[in-house]
Parts: sequence; structure tokens; C-alpha cells
Amino acid sequence: MSASTNRPMPFVSDDSLLLGQNATETVLKAEDLTRFQTLAFATHGLLAGEISGLQEAGLIMTPPAAATAIDDGYLSASDIAALNLNTDVVLLSACNTAAPEQVGAEGLSGLAKAFFFAGARNLVVSHWAVDSTATAALTTQMFENRAKAANKSYASALGDAMRDLRAVDAGRFAHPLYWGPFEVVGADM
Repeated sequence: MSASTNRPMPFVSDDSLLLGQNATETVLKAEDLTRFQTLAFATHGLLAGEISGLQEAGLIMTPPAAATAIDDGYLSASDIAALNLNTDVVLLSACNTAAPEQVGAEGLSGLAKAFFFAGARNLVVSHWAVDSTATAALTTQMFENRAKAANKSYASALGDAMRDLRAVDAGRFAHPLYWGPFEVVGADM
């Protein structure tokens, strides 16, 4: 396991990556998302109320030159619930994607619930702010672990990746702050 990667998602073909100016709501919503077994979002996530006036949890996308009702640069839980997915797993590599909407509320944000409603069978979500370098190494290793053993659950692949991450770079990522925020929820436990 390496704590750095040369590509943002080395386990994904280039033609299915939406990066930079292509990572917009418009482009995402125009895709036939049912053809993907895996979706990975490596961006910033926000909870409802985290910013004044923000009513729903969501993901920050590349903003358009001029905001429209269809593309304002914020993929809200409502936008996500309206997607048509048939994914085995959605990786939400963003901060607090599993957090409840408010203190004392039921676990999992509206964001996570929206992906299930849209057709995701499993989610990899985070419980707190994540370190980008550790997250890239952890999630890459999780998918590599799963690819090596097709019958391995996502939860098992993530657990193995967590153990591996703790040992790399002379224990640089040994603290749970780096490997502990992620959890697999869904059908493939």
C-alpha cells in the first residue's frame, strides 16, 4: 500500500472520470449512471445548515459560469434522490457524509439516504472530516482488496485497507483520525 497515488482514482478508466471543469451537475445528470457499478465522489460534502440558508446536505460540484435551477454547483440530497442508479457501491470521499442532519437525530445524513433512494446498494461514508492523502490511499486499497477477491465484502475490504494504512510510512497514519472515519453501510456488509 502506498500513501500516494499518481491518479485520483487509479482503479477507474479515464473515460469515466469527471474531473475539474467536467465535474458539473449538468455532466453528471446527463450520464447514463445505470451503467456504472461503482460511483466515487471525491469532493467537499456539506450538511444541512452548515452554511446559512443551506436546507439540504449535498456535495460541492464544479460551479457553472452562470447558476441555473438544474446546475448551481451543489448536488443536493434532492438532486441525488432524483438520479437513476444501479450501483453496487457509492464512495462518498468527503467530510461527514454519514453524519446525522442534526444533534440527536437518527444516524446517516439525508445525503446518504438519498443515494440509497436513487438505487445504490452500498455506501462508503465518513463520520468526520477526512485527510485527503490518507483517504486516497485507504479507498484505493479498499477497491484493490475487493478486486483481488470478488467474494470479499466491501466492509471486509475496507477493514483490511484500514489495517494496511496503519502500517505504512512508519505508522504515519496509525491514528484513527486517518483510517477511522469511513464505514460501509448497505446490503453488502
